[in-house]
Amino acid sequence: MNSSDFSLNKLRMDYRVPLPRILEHTDSLTPLTSEFPQSLPENVAKFFPHTAGKPLLTFKPGPPISRRPLRIAALFSGGQAPGGHNVISGLFDYLKKHHSNGQLIGFLGGPSGLINNHAIEITETLISTYRNQGGFDLLGSGRTKIESPEQFAAAVKTVNDLGLDGLIIIGGDDSNTNAALLAEYFIACEVQTSVIGVPKTIDGDLKNNNIECSFGFDTASKLYSDLIANIQRDAISAKKYCHFIKLMGRTASHLTLECALRTQPNGALIGEEIAKEKKSLQDVVHDLAETICRRAAAGKEYGVYLIPEGLLEFIPECKDLIKELNTLLTTDKTIAPSLDQLDLPEKKLAFIQERLSSHSKTCFQLFPHEIKLQLLQDRDPHGNIQVSHIESERLMISLLNIELTKRRANGSYKGTFKPLPHFYGYEGRSCYPSNFDAQYCYALGQVAGVLVQAEATGYLACIKKLTSPLSDWEISGIPLSSMMVIEERGGKTKPVLSKALVDLVGAPFMAFQKNRDGWAVDDRYVYPGPIQYFGPQELTNAMTITLQLESEARKTSASQQLTPSPRD
Repeated sequence: MNSSDFSLNKLRMDYRVPLPRILEHTDSLTPLTSEFPQSLPENVAKFFPHTAGKPLLTFKPGPPISRRPLRIAALFSGGQAPGGHNVISGLFDYLKKHHSNGQLIGFLGGPSGLINNHAIEITETLISTYRNQGGFDLLGSGRTKIESPEQFAAAVKTVNDLGLDGLIIIGGDDSNTNAALLAEYFIACEVQTSVIGVPKTIDGDLKNNNIECSFGFDTASKLYSDLIANIQRDAISAKKYCHFIKLMGRTASHLTLECALRTQPNGALIGEEIAKEKKSLQDVVHDLAETICRRAAAGKEYGVYLIPEGLLEFIPECKDLIKELNTLLTTDKTIAPSLDQLDLPEKKLAFIQERLSSHSKTCFQLFPHEIKLQLLQDRDPHGNIQVSHIESERLMISLLNIELTKRRANGSYKGTFKPLPHFYGYEGRSCYPSNFDAQYCYALGQVAGVLVQAEATGYLACIKKLTSPLSDWEISGIPLSSMMVIEERGGKTKPVLSKALVDLVGAPFMAFQKNRDGWAVDDRYVYPGPIQYFGPQELTNAMTITLQLESEARKTSASQQLTPSPRD
């Protein structure tokens, strides 16, 4: 017998994912509608004349109903997240359970596959090797935005040519914005294809009162936490290095917060707090330097500090600088070509600096030489700075070196600063999904099928009560239009799915805030270990601390609302 038969890969493929009780008999589910509690602002509603005001959908068991075979297509959109293949396998099993002739189509390469009708049929033989696996390699993914009239028309042609009952878009905020706009366009064109979104992002910023978490966040945060804990163990063993670890999360600091709660490092920067307190770049450096000096005074010349990927965009002066640079490089069509023609880096920097406002110039001059060049050279196809490419962990190290050198000169710091930079990002996007994400995604795939069966369109598949036993999970469909806000992009106002930032009065941040001072100088490191797939359920089915704390807060709030107030 081949030893590979006992590999983790094979064992994960053979794992049979359990279903919530409500999804065990989907042939008898009856949709229930209830008015969505929030009215849509007028400036949003005008973009969605056909789908604005859709009701919240829930489901209850009823008598079994004979179903016709459905033909549904799915695609991945945006960056990878652990569990995506289980959305596909859940959808596939839903289709086959209801009718042996049900068909699942997969668009290759993301939204471009939809536009170009580049598709394959997903069979049992094909899907069997992807069950409970990481990555999006079954279909691939892409970041094409469906925006032009030609792209929308091409999407209509594709779904009509394939005779699709449903289109499932598995993605984050931008991807599900596409789903909402496609649903609206399909109705306007009298296309019968339902469009359903599935909430995906490891960043954890696709959530609200109805969506408790996006898939992939559980796995990614656990994997990063294990890596951070390994660094912490090394730091306390060697006792000579300060580690600065950047974590994914450009627009929200959920991953940094969750990893901090799981590992208890000496410091963690939460971007939303920095933005609220309007801290300058120098303020952030000062705070880190204070912790390093306190630890050095206690004889601890080592430490571990977490930094969110989007740090610079949370610091007001840096955000203003980036906005000003983007305007310079994209609005005046002569500046970018002139900049690119300059041969020496010093000439490039001087060229830009003389065109900046005094406020932005002061901020720009704080940056180390290599970071200044990164700001100018790493631009997207539209000419905008790619903030996620900026090595903010190295920026912090450079600025701390300057600050600590000053303190050493005035005698307030007597330690030795040996910094090491790390970035944990891509490691967490395509790994084996945790049991939670495997179960959650498999159920989400089935919910997407249920919504298509109910002929719903413009909805996001949703599962609630995730901290309850899996058998008690509840399913629903949330109108995508209800989650929209208006933003200015490329000089135009557009509807976009609202991102959820870290709630600074929410239970997870409050727990972090309460404990971080104790973590700063005392070594209270926690070592959660790698993701567990076998063994006690306390390990295999453990959820994120964020999800647990938010669930407890909701229960407490609901209990307080039910408790009658005392009589006067």
